[in-house]
Amino acid sequence: MSAMDHIEALKAKHKSLEHAIGEEAARPHPNDDAICSLKKRKLQIKDEIIRLRGRETQH
Repeated sequence: MSAMDHIEALKAKHKSLEHAIGEEAARPHPNDDAICSLKKRKLQIKDEIIRLRGRETQH
C-alpha cells in the first residue's frame, strides 16, 4: 500500500469516526466516555495523516 493509499484510508476512518461522534452526541443520553474515546482516536488518526504527509514532502 502506498503512502497516499494509506492516507486516503485514514481519511475515510477519520470521517467515519466523525460520523460516529455525531450519532452518539445526538442520542438522548450520550455516553461521554464513548465520545471522548472516539475523539481521541480521531485525533490520533489526524496526527498520523499529518506525519505521513510530512514524510512524503521530504522525499
